Order: sequence, then structure tokens, then C-alpha cells
Amino acid sequence: MSANRAAIIAEARSWTGTPYRHQASCKGAGADCLGLVRGVWRAVLGPEPEALPAYSPDWAERSGEDTLLAALNRHFIACEIAQRLPGDVLLFRIRSGGPSRHCAILSSPQTIIHAWQGRAVAETPLDGFWMRRISAVAAFPSSD
Repeated sequence: MSANRAAIIAEARSWTGTPYRHQASCKGAGADCLGLVRGVWRAVLGPEPEALPAYSPDWAERSGEDTLLAALNRHFIACEIAQRLPGDVLLFRIRSGGPSRHCAILSSPQTIIHAWQGRAVAETPLDGFWMRRISAVAAFPSSD
């Protein structure tokens, strides 16, 4: 594993226990799933590549667009789902055919780190529920 991927995973793990807060991205104080990825970006790569607009909890369904996937494609390096590596960002579709609306960082072949509504940032199994819902995988720039 590259030093950059190890740094991504270590930084994501350092957010463990951060309470879930919609639109937040502050280690220890609050983060949503996107806030976790944004915080890891800032810690490992520096300033975020674009300003984030306000978004509602149901933003993905209301817009009718796969906004999260579009942002991932603008700033990360797309990978094949089967070729995912620890340190990659995974996007998930919660409803079949719906837009991507959740993200996590792969911490090992069997685990992800993510902020799930109503819970704190945690490292959890990449079990069948999550595996069936992966919609995209991408590497942080300069991950290798």
C-alpha cells in the first residue's frame, strides 16, 4: 500500500466517533458522509477543490441528477468496482436505480469508514448490504 493510501486510511480512522451532523465536516464535532471525505481530502491533499453548496437530506432524490457521482468524477480518479483498493472512495445507491447518496472510504478489503445518519463516524463491515449498493469507486488524486 502506498504511503498516501495509508495516510488516507489513518486520517479517516482518526475521525472515528465524530457525531453525525448533516453538512458538517469537523473532526470530533460533526460530519456527514461527504463531510468525512472532505475532511480527509483537506488533511491529506490540502484545500478542497470546489465550494460545496448547501444541500438538504433528500437532495439526491429531489435533484433528479447523480450530483455526488458527478463531483466524484470531477475530482477523483475513477476505478473499476472490482479493482477497489483500501484508501478509495466508494459511492452507494441506497435505492436501486436511484442516485448515489452515500459515500465511504475503503479501509480494508472488508471494511469501510463512513458517517451514517443517526450514528457517529465508524469503521464497519463492507457486508452484503453495502456491496450490493456500490455505484462507483474512485481513488484520491495521487493515491499511488
